[in-house]
Amino acid sequence: MSKPSINFFTEDTNYTIKKKTVIKDWLKSAIAAEGYLLKELNFILCSDEYLLRINQDYLNHDTYTDVITFDNSEELKTIVGDIFISIERIKENAATFKHTVEQELCRVMIHGALHLLGYKDKTKAAKTLMTAREDHYLALLSNP
Repeated sequence: MSKPSINFFTEDTNYTIKKKTVIKDWLKSAIAAEGYLLKELNFILCSDEYLLRINQDYLNHDTYTDVITFDNSEELKTIVGDIFISIERIKENAATFKHTVEQELCRVMIHGALHLLGYKDKTKAAKTLMTAREDHYLALLSNP
């Protein structure tokens, strides 16, 4: 069996993630705590326009967003996925919510991972639960 991996890529942005090892270990712990097996998780950091094109082409949504998650797993309770994140949205949201860019990026990373773990956010109750899980895991991450 291949070693579980979390990878970081960029498309049309030059943002560099700080403390990659800390973030990878934190995400692996969260996935394990939810009872899932990590195989491969790719984070692709990109621009608003890049993510808008993905939203239009794959989801038929003509709106800007901060994150889009693709679940590529073929087995239950196994994580294989791609999470696209707009760095422009992250920076804007960080300013709006008075977080650091790193804090907002980690919130969106765990949000995307939670989607792969079966959490939804389309109803008020589901969104409340997802936010609680985000807060729970963010509290376990010291100084992103």
